[in-house]
Amino acid sequence: MGLPPPLAGIRVIEVGNYMAGPFCGLQLADLGADVVKVENPAGGDLTRSLAPFDHGESGSFVRLNRGKRGVALDLKHPEGVRLFKALAATADVIVENLRPGTMRDLGLDPQVLLAASPRLIYVAVSGWGQDGPYADRPALDIIVQGMSGLMSVTGEVDGVPVKVGVSVADLTAGLYATIATLAALRARDRDGLGQLVDLSMLESAVSLAQWEAGQFFTDGRIPERAGSAHRVLAPYQAIRSSDGHFIVGATTPRNWTGFCRALGLEALEHDPRFAEGNDRRRQVDALIPLIEAVTGGRPMAHWLERLRTEGVPCGEIADYKAVFTDPHLVARGFFTDLRHPTIGTVHGLGTPLRLTGTPPRLQRAGPLLGEHTAEVLAELGLGRAEIDALAARGTVRLADDRPTERSGGER
Repeated sequence: MGLPPPLAGIRVIEVGNYMAGPFCGLQLADLGADVVKVENPAGGDLTRSLAPFDHGESGSFVRLNRGKRGVALDLKHPEGVRLFKALAATADVIVENLRPGTMRDLGLDPQVLLAASPRLIYVAVSGWGQDGPYADRPALDIIVQGMSGLMSVTGEVDGVPVKVGVSVADLTAGLYATIATLAALRARDRDGLGQLVDLSMLESAVSLAQWEAGQFFTDGRIPERAGSAHRVLAPYQAIRSSDGHFIVGATTPRNWTGFCRALGLEALEHDPRFAEGNDRRRQVDALIPLIEAVTGGRPMAHWLERLRTEGVPCGEIADYKAVFTDPHLVARGFFTDLRHPTIGTVHGLGTPLRLTGTPPRLQRAGPLLGEHTAEVLAELGLGRAEIDALAARGTVRLADDRPTERSGGER
């Protein structure tokens, strides 16, 4: 059987929508925690409403919320608050990504929950943090990308600001929330006490600006857009060939020598303008046209083969069809098939976490709305008649009460 996964025996209560909080919950579930996702009975996590749908279920929701148990509980109802407090008393961790003050307004003040359960770890993920001038503002990934500086350095040199193609501010906050949760669990093992974790999407996104901070705080220059080029290294960008662009990073003396040899541009290696890495970056506007005058004459496959023979880091610019069928990822078993009660088999991304002794366990696709309500409430000691009465009053929702108006198979 092997050893249990790292977080076996840890219970997490997740309350949230869309990405940051649920992405944290996904990581914890993969690592073996019992993640109980608490949703509004009237529709649940807003990701459930996002296309494409498969048998009436959001394709994004069932993948982003894998491994979790679903409870539909009305937190605006006094009985719902009481049940949530009972559930929190059984939890090791609460993860939520609601606007600051929302849980307090529901009668679920984090400080009250922490006082009732001193070993509880309460992870609050928000756009701007729990305090400060922006705390009450609504936040979305694109707003945070803009205000964090990410959009000021993303895109072509003379182009309009663009966001990173994936929801990087949301996802980075979710990963930092996971790191903070694991750290808080370790501290609790040592000290016996839980704590509040205040996780800001803005600060998470700004923390990615490592090269940019090195530039600004050293010489005061404001980082600008550079297309696919690196801020301090060259050549390190997309290079034109006769049938498209490929990417290359000749960042060390050895790689620079191999790069010049692969392209038949040995003269560049001895050109004093490009003698050192810093010289090449300063002279990038002169360097790249000299390179592309050669690479533009042959297809990318030719150049990639030559560069790989020389050991120079390089690669194709893959679309997601190519990525999701990549033979290397397939060979490493990165993709996974999980069971879902209405869809059947859900094929999707696995986890990059590879622990050889205590591997993650991916057990099931995201739950139906209220799929595990009765199961979890029974664990709190409620009988079936009491659970049915709560459902009749609308305080909870059971899986068989779910709506069926969304048509299956929409793409």
